[in-house]
Amino acid sequence: MLDEKSYVASLIERARVAQRAIENYTQEQVDELVTALVWDVVKDGPAQKIAQLAIDESQMGNYDGKYGKLMVKCKGVLYGMLGENEKSVGVIERDEKKGIVKIAKPVGVIGGIMPCTNPEATPVVKSIMAIKGRNAIVLAPHPRTKKTNALVVGIMQETLKKYGAPQDLILTIEEPSLVASNELMKQCDLVLATGGGPMVKAAYSSGTPAYGVGQGNATVIVDETADLKDAANKIMRSQYFDYSTSCSSENSLVIQEGVYDDFVKCMKAEGGYLVSSAEKEKLQQAMWVDGHLNPDIVAQSAQVIAGLAGITIPADCKFIMVEETGIGPDQYPFSGEKLSPVVTLFKYKTFSEAVEKVMTITGFHGKGHSCGIHSFNEEHIMELAMAAKVSRMMVRQPQALSNSGGWHNGMPMSMTLGCGTWGGNILSGNVTWRHLINTTWLSYPIEPKIPTDEELFGDIMRR
Repeated sequence: MLDEKSYVASLIERARVAQRAIENYTQEQVDELVTALVWDVVKDGPAQKIAQLAIDESQMGNYDGKYGKLMVKCKGVLYGMLGENEKSVGVIERDEKKGIVKIAKPVGVIGGIMPCTNPEATPVVKSIMAIKGRNAIVLAPHPRTKKTNALVVGIMQETLKKYGAPQDLILTIEEPSLVASNELMKQCDLVLATGGGPMVKAAYSSGTPAYGVGQGNATVIVDETADLKDAANKIMRSQYFDYSTSCSSENSLVIQEGVYDDFVKCMKAEGGYLVSSAEKEKLQQAMWVDGHLNPDIVAQSAQVIAGLAGITIPADCKFIMVEETGIGPDQYPFSGEKLSPVVTLFKYKTFSEAVEKVMTITGFHGKGHSCGIHSFNEEHIMELAMAAKVSRMMVRQPQALSNSGGWHNGMPMSMTLGCGTWGGNILSGNVTWRHLINTTWLSYPIEPKIPTDEELFGDIMRR
């Protein structure tokens, strides 16, 4: 029996052999392979089996959410990497004016660190992103969802075999552990980490180049120009989707006081339950234990969470609403990320106050991640966009269904959302296959164009 360091080394070596075997694949071969990998996962039969096992094993989220991620994210990421403008082999760009030609090269072996909240689509997305760049990948699943990961990887390996590609292009740590994950991050060529804060910090501390994610705590403004019914419906859909496993789910709503009561009515009509002050206290005690979010409430239904708190809510309730006035970790934990269908409501008077609340809330939890607004006032939209220290901002959209890309917007489809230096990440954007290639810049000589001092400094010199 190999120790974990030697075991991971054996996986890396197998992956390297497989990667070298496809290093000279053509663009057509690469694109055919990634398309086949997605099809064999999302077609009838495998997709339903994966979604159900993900629920049974993780005990998080709901079937519709798991199946929906397979249908939308896997297909969407694939769609975004196909076409003549999505080249990952050979010459990918020419600039005749500057005499520059860019040539794509593989990175090598990607180390894919995965969370237990999204075990169904994440291994597929990470794998096709890697192979698009002619890389191999070794996956490190969360121990809680290793069976789901094994099922998905097994399906993809059969596809690789069917298309004459090495099965070791996609490998997985069969008995995952923290030690094995850390070894993978040390030994691979590039880390693609999706998971909790400690795991992402470990990725950045591994000594290997890494793309990681930041904490979510999406905060959304609802102003006086919003279509209240539409906004409530979109927020409900986001909250109910996989029981808010997504770090992009709305956690706090900052609502203009003039429309507050009407908006709460619209939210109730969409299945929201507003807790009383006494119920809020019970809910807080159930959701936080010794100052930490209770893992027993993560990605659970509103009914399960209410039951743990000793609160009775309607059987058709889809999410819980909590009114709050303050922000911070001690007295106001509801202002932070909750990873559950529980959303916090704040009031505001002036729009500048709303913007300040968004910045304070996301500064407490969710630095650099995301915010949003339901408004038809373009000045309000741009004021928030200019001020907020976030990497993505959705306008009149359901956050959880939009931040990582959707058919209804132009955001790059991804399962890994960088939060910029605000959130301790190198990238302030959605990680795609383009981040998993190396690029050689080929430079030809051009006719020199040396600017005069007048061209460079004219205005300054005349002052």
